[in-house]
Amino acid sequence: MKHPIKTVLAALMLTTGAAYAAIPTLQGVTRTDLQRHDLSIAGREMVQARIDIAAGAVAPWHRHPGEEVIYIIEGTLEYQLEGQSPVTLKSGEVLFVPANVAHMARNRTADNGAELATYIVRKGEPLLVPAHGIVP
Repeated sequence: MKHPIKTVLAALMLTTGAAYAAIPTLQGVTRTDLQRHDLSIAGREMVQARIDIAAGAVAPWHRHPGEEVIYIIEGTLEYQLEGQSPVTLKSGEVLFVPANVAHMARNRTADNGAELATYIVRKGEPLLVPAHGIVP
């Protein structure tokens, strides 16, 4: 029997990111792709998505093949980058995640949390890669 989280992560990694497509992900975490464009930097593209994290849900440890710029558009979310202490951000606050740095997000509140995620990544690589064995 396949593990449901691994199945969902595999589906995420294979997703091409059609504009405005709502993509179900992990329990309580939904990614809605908004736009994807080639950049003037050879081999790079920009992907922008809305990530909703329901009350009590966790986006487990993962990496991206490039930078992620996060803007909190709703609620309060906790983030942790590998080797750093967790930070809690509320609507209107921002976070920068360097390329290939493992990170996770968690909603410890009773309300939905949402971010606008802008990825500047290597074209043709999976947007999300699970990060195993991370010890906070």
